[in-house]
Amino acid sequence: MARLIFLGAPGAGKGTQAKSLATLGQIPHISTGEILRGAVAQQTPLGLQAQSYMDQGNLVPDQLVIALIRERLSQPDAQKGWILDGFPRNETQAAFLDQLLVEIDQTYSYAVNLEVPDDVLVQRMLGRGRKDDTEEVIRRRLQVYHDQTAPLIDFYQTRQKLMSINGDIPPAGVTDKLKSLL
Repeated sequence: MARLIFLGAPGAGKGTQAKSLATLGQIPHISTGEILRGAVAQQTPLGLQAQSYMDQGNLVPDQLVIALIRERLSQPDAQKGWILDGFPRNETQAAFLDQLLVEIDQTYSYAVNLEVPDDVLVQRMLGRGRKDDTEEVIRRRLQVYHDQTAPLIDFYQTRQKLMSINGDIPPAGVTDKLKSLL
């Protein structure tokens, strides 16, 4: 039973690898972005709350994201395992997640960090062809990642739950390395 938290900078391949591994392990790939969009689309009470923040261009507060994660991890398909992608994004959220997992009597196996050099990430994201992916915007996103999310590497390292994987190899090679975690 695998329960994994995927870490890595934007463009590191978290979503791609989480989807592949989730399919292989027959466990849900839980993306906070997808949860938020789904809750808004279904007009759930939590989704309506989230939508009010999103419509104003604000980040959804940690407590609301945690409530959505709690709801999702409590669903039957998540009992045999899951892969979290996009959460936690900072140490506060990681501490909230640890507390939530104790409350719902679950644990995680590893926090998996996909390591890719910044210059490679910039080239990958420029290659996606999205109009908002300018080099300046990409480098700013990477700086935000290094400031806010990268400290999670130490957070999970001190708990002896960090597994770092070289993400600067072909995607199939990364997937092969990750298979052992299932």
